[in-house]
Amino acid sequence: MSNLVQLEINGIPVEVPAGTTILNAAKAVHVKIPTLCYHPDLKPWAACGICVVRTSGSPKLLRACCTEVAPGMKVTTHDADIVRVRRTVLELILANHPNDCLQCPRSGNCELQKLAADFGIREIPFPTEVPNIPVDSSTPSIVLNPEKCVKCGRCAIVCQEMQNVWALEFIGRGEKTRMAPAADVTLNESPCIKCGQCSAHCPVGAIYERDQTREVWNALRDENKYCVVQIAPAVRVAIGEAFGLPPGTLMTGETYAGLRRLGFKAVFDTNYSADVTIMEEGSEFIKRFTSGGTLPLITSCCPAWTDWMEKYAQDFMDNFSTAKSPQQMLGVLAKTYYAEKLGIDPAKIFMVSIMPCTAKKYEITRSETMFASGHQDIDVVLTTRELARMFKSTGIDFPSLAKEEADSILGDYTGAGTIFGVTGGVMEAALRTAYCLITGDAQPPSINFEAVRGMEGVKEATIDIKGTPVKIAVAHQMGNVEQVLDAVREDRKAGRKPRYDFIEVMACRGGCIGGGGQPTGATDEVRKARTAGIYTDDEKCVIRMSHLNPQVQKLYADYLDKPLSEKAHHLLHNHYHAKKIYAK
Repeated sequence: MSNLVQLEINGIPVEVPAGTTILNAAKAVHVKIPTLCYHPDLKPWAACGICVVRTSGSPKLLRACCTEVAPGMKVTTHDADIVRVRRTVLELILANHPNDCLQCPRSGNCELQKLAADFGIREIPFPTEVPNIPVDSSTPSIVLNPEKCVKCGRCAIVCQEMQNVWALEFIGRGEKTRMAPAADVTLNESPCIKCGQCSAHCPVGAIYERDQTREVWNALRDENKYCVVQIAPAVRVAIGEAFGLPPGTLMTGETYAGLRRLGFKAVFDTNYSADVTIMEEGSEFIKRFTSGGTLPLITSCCPAWTDWMEKYAQDFMDNFSTAKSPQQMLGVLAKTYYAEKLGIDPAKIFMVSIMPCTAKKYEITRSETMFASGHQDIDVVLTTRELARMFKSTGIDFPSLAKEEADSILGDYTGAGTIFGVTGGVMEAALRTAYCLITGDAQPPSINFEAVRGMEGVKEATIDIKGTPVKIAVAHQMGNVEQVLDAVREDRKAGRKPRYDFIEVMACRGGCIGGGGQPTGATDEVRKARTAGIYTDDEKCVIRMSHLNPQVQKLYADYLDKPLSEKAHHLLHNHYHAKKIYAK
């Protein structure tokens, strides 16, 4: 029996696999059906009604996003009646939507705004009634503006099904339906982990990152501040999208140059401190693995995952690596090691992080260990989207900038540092160094650990280190994590040795390249392109293992002594606190 279905779309024959929706079948013949609630990451649930189409022999208009094709089906995607229905749906949505596009953070990149422009809507024939619901700005990471909600449902589906957090839901019925945290509390009182995936999937300006660009502009013009900046691995392969470049375009040198043009006195790279993280976290793993410490060791670089663990998986707190994230390590090193080397008063250093992540805004004050320098180690976090807006506001022709280098001593990095930006990257970087430190070999037989790469939600493998098996698991997208944790819980209950020795977790799909602060519109196709850019950066590096970074070696020789030293623990490690337990 054939798994292909033959049908016609606007009179054009098309053959697609069984189970394909009309929406996706139309793409095969280059017909775009407009949508608002649909997103390829999520199951379609036909909320908006804009994608309606007509099929021969049926008086009903069907919703293309969730209607599967059938043999012999004849679909009309556009005619005068269909356009009228779609236009009316849009007009009804706009009648309940604020008319403040110029002040909206999604202006120029709003799906509703684009649809209104495509349909040439200039007037609203219905009475306008915008709901009067206060903005929720209770978290340091993301802001909810329910007045702008178009009730598409994306945020709730992302939060509940992709992320398994259940901080957002729809409250009320009919016209009174609104988006809000569960139990109608503030977002900061909810189980929210600040991952920002709700904002990354929102089609309008109902959920967005807390904009802190003004704080950075104020610091840049303050003569008493010494402004420095760092960029995360995933930023370099996504920021070009804001300027019309294809996803995955590597813009490292251009980003350094652009940041200097903004006025930063030094430009560092978070990839450097990712190499430092491997020295600390990798040494922590080797110590536990060879000396009978608590296993599995679980990576701790993702603050959204850390927040989730402190709320939902407190039985794994002893398994968590105490190593800080690369962002926090670079912040404290800038205000101690760098300040000492250059003779700068650390109180004057204003450290800005450019991150693909909204949770990083929360991380910088999450505990007292984020003040290990004697000051707040990171002063402000900007997302990739915020940096793009800063570049645009200055008129910088970003794609045309000549490439520049980062400032040493906190800028040189290896290929292992840059792959932190993708799922499996922290694990692969750690394995490259762990193999060498355990065996004494110059490098592993293959420096690429393919088993931890790819978009599969959970990846498991056994890595052979000269006859010693190391069992690992890699999970990305929070909704996939509990399956790994439950497997370990089963082993505990049965009194068995843990099935994993080392676990990597990243809260966002694809890892940091799909973070909540990246340019909107991410799909798996976009994530794969960004991932390819990261691996390109890795492969072009002369040195691809963290422990071989000369500047990292110098850091330990001159300042920290050795990984896991007393000084390293004070500056580069943290601890965790159990938080209120939320039932799911």
